[in-house]
Amino acid sequence: MTAHDLGARHLCRGVVTHPLGLHCEVADPGRALDGATTTSSFLDGLHRAVERGATFLDTADSYGCGHSERLIGRFLRQDPDLPLQLSSKVGQSRGTAPHAYAGRHIQHQLDQTLENLYVEQLDLYTLDSFDFGRRDRYLGNAIDVMRTLREVESIKAIGMRGPYARYGASPEEWAAQGERFLHLFRLIKPDVVWTPFNAFTPAVLIEGEDLFSFTARHGVGLVLAAPLAHGVLSGKATAWASSPRSVAPRLPRLMSCFTEGVEEALGALRRHFGEAPGTLTRVALRSSLQRGNQCVVVVGFSNEEQVEENYSCLGGPLTEHELGIVDDIYAQLRSCLQKAAARTSVQELSV
Repeated sequence: MTAHDLGARHLCRGVVTHPLGLHCEVADPGRALDGATTTSSFLDGLHRAVERGATFLDTADSYGCGHSERLIGRFLRQDPDLPLQLSSKVGQSRGTAPHAYAGRHIQHQLDQTLENLYVEQLDLYTLDSFDFGRRDRYLGNAIDVMRTLREVESIKAIGMRGPYARYGASPEEWAAQGERFLHLFRLIKPDVVWTPFNAFTPAVLIEGEDLFSFTARHGVGLVLAAPLAHGVLSGKATAWASSPRSVAPRLPRLMSCFTEGVEEALGALRRHFGEAPGTLTRVALRSSLQRGNQCVVVVGFSNEEQVEENYSCLGGPLTEHELGIVDDIYAQLRSCLQKAAARTSVQELSV
């Protein structure tokens, strides 16, 4: 990486964007918990991010039952000429259809997403689940519909999820997810892979390569989400408590089991990189941004102060030596997580 590594990146066909984007997820107002992101703080955060140069906004039809998309649409109606790239997902909400990927449901969801976002085209549309029905009965339909949407230019690029499993999953579970991903990747032939990536994400091998080398070899872009692990890696250890959806339902229980390990790891990072405000955030974001030039990182936020910290703390690239330090410390965190997961599993079995 060079000193100019925060310039525009080519994610995929027709999508060139600032490498640090926003993960836009707001709870349905009727179901919001105390501490959840409010409409005003979300819109203020969007304004600040765009002022800071953000161009890539990532959301999904399932976030807040479409509320997140509608808020972005409200923001865009104020200035429809902003040069933004919009990403959304399908596959978690099935409505009254027999399956989220059945028949014309994908088309229906896209039509609603475009209306919610106040746009005529999506830059990236991602299949947000590996569940294509029993024996993948809806997989062929999903592939055909997505390719047609790209051909008629309703979307610019097709995305699919990367390998994913619960926090603390066993190596065997992750290996199985890697095999499932490879099978679907060969059939879907996506332009982009969307995947959570942070210190707690195991290094799953795909055909003997990590996901970064694998996608680079195939000319596929990567969107990396949750780089701060819901605030844990920025030192805000209770940030997961106000998460608008249960993206990591086991994380709160696991956190209570290995809080000491987290504090130890964050302390080691502070000793290496300093105590200045935003240092931990910088380390987490930089270690994601520097994984490859085909990577775009999307970071969540709850207010404009958080956005300001994320964009102002980046500084220059980490050196190879510094990246090695980060990787070693994050590996220790994953080891702690695995041990905590094993302990909670034993406890659950004994209840």
